[in-house]
This record gives sequence, structure tokens and C-alpha cells, in this order.
Amino acid sequence: MNKVYASAEAALTGVLKDGMTIMSGGFGLCGIPETLNLALRDSGVRNLTVISNNAGVDGIGLGVLLETRQIKKMISSYVGENKIFAAQFLAGELELEFNPQGTLAERIRAGGAGIPAFFTRTGVGTVVAEGKETRDFHGEAYVMETALIADVALVHAWKGDHEGNLVYRKTARNFNPVMATAGRLTVVEVEHLVEPGEIEPDQIMTPGIFVQRIVHVPGGPKRIEQRTIRKRDAA
Repeated sequence: MNKVYASAEAALTGVLKDGMTIMSGGFGLCGIPETLNLALRDSGVRNLTVISNNAGVDGIGLGVLLETRQIKKMISSYVGENKIFAAQFLAGELELEFNPQGTLAERIRAGGAGIPAFFTRTGVGTVVAEGKETRDFHGEAYVMETALIADVALVHAWKGDHEGNLVYRKTARNFNPVMATAGRLTVVEVEHLVEPGEIEPDQIMTPGIFVQRIVHVPGGPKRIEQRTIRKRDAA
């Protein structure tokens, strides 16, 4: 079975439709599937529910989908860097399901592991727990959170082989590994595409069984969300 596609557009052909749920990996602008996000925009699908830690920034990442108003709802934990997001949300044009960051990661991991729900202390007694079941365990209150599963998961990896075995590099090993397991169909863009056997088995972070489609994206941009500099010492 050939999992490698010639382009991001080809990798998404035949799998997209209006109203579907998409997972998009990354943290800030690190490890985001930027090429796949652009192809998603260009496909024209609308009314999307997007599960992602954040919503990119204006003009980059998921920001390009907000500009075209293709996203109906975001399930996220941090969206503070996107002015378009803020404007649409405050105008009532965009739905938002806010999650504590660890809860979001665990909801995605649970979806990939086949666990329908779990209990956590995070959010008890706050708006996060409103409308959710709570229980006492060992004298402490816990709130029930349900798992998240996507129709399509879009993932970025540093290295992958033709079978879909993946390696993530540094901070890009954030939401990508759990999302790769929680999509009914997982599409991954890889910076370095190698032959099967070239990745040491102990280095594989996502086994190829979770990956259905691959696109090779060498030399992609390495963006910095917040650039902080200081003057050098006079000495």
C-alpha cells in the first residue's frame, strides 16, 4: 500500500467534506502542519470543527482558515495570539470550547486509546465543570471529561518513512503524537522522508499503523511566534 502522496492537496483528496472535525497538531507555531492547513483552506470545505491547542496567528497556521471563515468551532486551550479569532469569537461568529491544556491533551490521548471518558480534578468548581458529571474519589471531587476523536488528523513530523513510522523533533513533539492516534484518518507532512528500515525501531514515536497518508515537505519555514532579544554585554 502506497501511503506517499505527491502533494498536500493530493493527500487530502477524497477525504474532506463540510462539517467535519479536524485535528491539527502543533504548539504555538512549532510543529504545525502548515502545508496541510493551506491545502485544507484551498479545498474550500466549510463549517469545520477544529481541535488544536491554539489557533495559530493571523495569516499563519489555522489563522488562514479563520480568515476565510471556514472554521465554525474551535476546541482549544490557548488562543491569545490570534486577533481574527478574538474578533470572530467576541462577535458571536465562532464557537469555542475551552479546555485546560493538560485536559485537552488527555482527551485526545483517550480518543486514540479507545477510552471514552476519564475523571480529573482539573477544572472542578470552575466554569470548565459546568454541565459535566462530577464524582468523589478518595474524598476529592473530580469532573468527567470525554475523549476526542477527529474525522481527519493533520500532523507534522520531523522524519518519517514510507510506512508512516514517525519521529518528532524537540518541541514539535507536542500534540502531534497523540493526534496521530486519534484521527479516523491521519495525514502527516514530514520534513525528511526515508526508506523503511532507516529509522531505528527504538526511535519511532508514532508507529506507521496509525498513519494512512504522507506528504514530503522538505525545507518548510521555521517560524518564531515570539522573538525576544537582548543587547550583548559591552565586554
